[in-house]
Amino acid sequence: GDPGNEAEALAQALALDIADVDADALRGEQIGQAASRVAAFGKVRAAVLPFQRRFAAAPPGAVLAGRDIGTVVCPDADAKIFVTASVEERARRRYEELRQRDPGTIYAAVLEELRLRDRRDQERAVAPLRAAPDAWVLDTTDLDADAAFEAVRAYIDRLRG
Repeated sequence: GDPGNEAEALAQALALDIADVDADALRGEQIGQAASRVAAFGKVRAAVLPFQRRFAAAPPGAVLAGRDIGTVVCPDADAKIFVTASVEERARRRYEELRQRDPGTIYAAVLEELRLRDRRDQERAVAPLRAAPDAWVLDTTDLDADAAFEAVRAYIDRLRG
């Protein structure tokens, strides 16, 4: 639907069923941009929040990624990790991912879309993008996926004692 249509977004949020969620489809740039726009609607966020919390609490637990997971969705989580990287590095990674599906992908366009999304998410009135005060911040600008994973593993091991 139209991510700018609050009523339509709210209807979809209220009808959300985990069985309908296609994790692979959620990775597209168009979905990320639409999610950022829909996230600005307070009623939509309120409708989705119980679903998110039920999902996070279901055994055996979950690892959630999102721009307000530690501050709004799971403020009492045992471990909060705010993963970040420079916008240029995030754009490079996203560009490489998108290029696999569309060789015509343009880096400059990906970079601009990320900048716009960051600004929109940081400035929205409802659940803005920010690290929770008790989150561990991991800057992955200079880390590959394996190094980032090992850093997170070491952090979790330290939390467990």
